[in-house]
Amino acid sequence: MILCCGEALIDMLPRQTTDGGNAFAPHAGGSVFNTAIALGRLDAPVQFFSGLSSDLFGDILRAELTASGVDSAPAAISDRPTTLAFVTLTNGHASYAFYDENTAGRMLSQDDLPQTQADALFFGGISLVVEPCGAAYEALMLREAATRVTMIDPNIRPSFITDEAAYRARLTRMLGAADIIKTSDEDLDWITGGTDAAALFDTTAAKVILLTRGADGVKVLTPDNQFDVAAEKATVVDTVGAGDTFSAGFLAQMHRSGHLTKATLSDASADDLRKAAAFGAKVAAITVSRAGANPPWASEL
Repeated sequence: MILCCGEALIDMLPRQTTDGGNAFAPHAGGSVFNTAIALGRLDAPVQFFSGLSSDLFGDILRAELTASGVDSAPAAISDRPTTLAFVTLTNGHASYAFYDENTAGRMLSQDDLPQTQADALFFGGISLVVEPCGAAYEALMLREAATRVTMIDPNIRPSFITDEAAYRARLTRMLGAADIIKTSDEDLDWITGGTDAAALFDTTAAKVILLTRGADGVKVLTPDNQFDVAAEKATVVDTVGAGDTFSAGFLAQMHRSGHLTKATLSDASADDLRKAAAFGAKVAAITVSRAGANPPWASEL
């Protein structure tokens, strides 16, 4: 079982009305939510932990989780509102304006943390930036990291960060505890001020680092090896959810190969990791070929 821990929100995606006017359409989203949805659609056993609202947008999120085969039982339900993210696209690349004050996701606390029997836990996204939810997710990761595989994808959104020093300190602690670190080249530059992903081994106990570079593919690094995995060719409609889907594909394949437990992760060979990264690239290519975060189903592959 894989437990995805992080934000669920409504992406308000830009659309045009029938008379040519501008509008926004609500779609279920959020970085960690997208990863959970993708895992469910790939037939991986997955649960989702977040703060979810009982409002109409929360109903949309829970319905999407159920429809995609994701168990949302660990989530904390409240009557606070759902986080909204208004999306604008420039040459297919997304930027976001977040509305997150006093929301169900934002106000998640350490009192809401679930007990879990999951083999692996996945963290990331904007949920690590703000309080009190950021402290809750950090506490969950540090509580479980000694006995379960933990993966983190920071997925930096600079416009959402109000206390950079506190956020950097949290990332340092969580990256330090993670078994698997996934980062884009842009995020790596923000985190370290450079492009050398191998430098993360000096400050973390990571066993695998995945550096995604868009059309240039993925660099897979271990403490004693590194290699490149090519990106799948795709006609890009937009990049919403691409990295989230890659993470899901990687986790799904590692689960299938039996290497997603604390005892077996270190036994994964270069070939095992190459197959997992290639599968992540394959499912991400399908996601970018259609509008919004719409990961593929196993039947589409």
